[in-house]
Amino acid sequence: MQCKRTPDERFDNLVDYPFQPNYLQVDDGEGGELRIHYLDEGPADGDVVLLMHGQPVWSYLYRHMIPPLVESGFRVVAPDFVGFGRSDKPTRPEDYTYARHVAWMSDWLAQLDLRGVTVFLQDWGSLIGLRLVAAFPERFSHVVLSNGGLPAGPVPKDFAAPLREAYKTLPVVPATELDARFRDTSGLPGFLYWRKFCAESRQAQQPGNFLHLIGKAKHLTEAEQAAFNAPYPDESYLAGVRRFPSLLPLFEDEPEVEENRAAWQVLKQFDKPFMLAFADDDPVTANMAQPFLDRVPGCKGVEHRTIAPAGHFVQQDQPGQCVQAILDITGRV
Repeated sequence: MQCKRTPDERFDNLVDYPFQPNYLQVDDGEGGELRIHYLDEGPADGDVVLLMHGQPVWSYLYRHMIPPLVESGFRVVAPDFVGFGRSDKPTRPEDYTYARHVAWMSDWLAQLDLRGVTVFLQDWGSLIGLRLVAAFPERFSHVVLSNGGLPAGPVPKDFAAPLREAYKTLPVVPATELDARFRDTSGLPGFLYWRKFCAESRQAQQPGNFLHLIGKAKHLTEAEQAAFNAPYPDESYLAGVRRFPSLLPLFEDEPEVEENRAAWQVLKQFDKPFMLAFADDDPVTANMAQPFLDRVPGCKGVEHRTIAPAGHFVQQDQPGQCVQAILDITGRV
């Protein structure tokens, strides 16, 4: 598997990101290895908080949550998925599959032998992270789910063919239109516009420049935008960023639908504390919380909350409220 590795100097002196890098090698599935980067802050013997990012961001998204969690005595671990941040970046889109992402992070989790984990999941962090929770429920003690879910082919087979044909004709909209596309329920699902945007738009080459355009996200400074863009010096580093939306099992006949449905069967038995902490204004994941309330026994008796005001990237908009959710579910003062 051919990979790119972002030069280390791209990560020098990033604003509010003083953390030291850590690395592990995982099996790439083709006889080689991939290097996964992760942050590991706080006492080595502290209770573990695992922070899993989404797309198109990386562990920089958690820069304001890590210090207060460490101050509360936690060991805080935040990886970069393969293709993101300081982790290796396979160069071919076909190298990225949902199954491989789960396998890579399962290998990483097992090598670190993390146990008693409180996990905070958002966006693709939930699609991968919830699969880890289902595969290794004994390793997890608490779950905080924010702006995410575990889709298993919500679009029936009968609608797959016409939607795929419609997708081919969709325009690549500018980033400024993405929020409106997600909110418009009268036409094609907004996610299809996002999938097309990430796959084809030149604007996707600099993810830090458009994060604030979805929901009530706070405006990013130029330094913060540059930090979010740091892992991607040019187009050759972007295969993972562009590929992720196409891996979501939107249609019943797509890969990993059955695996996600099997994971749901495990989650239906998961009785450890499971908190929902969704934003008040995220057009991307609206209505995704209810299935967990209905099906996951660990949701009962938990004080769920709404993160506000916030858009899709709650860690950027309201890091303090996200930290408080973790403190509350773990019983920390």
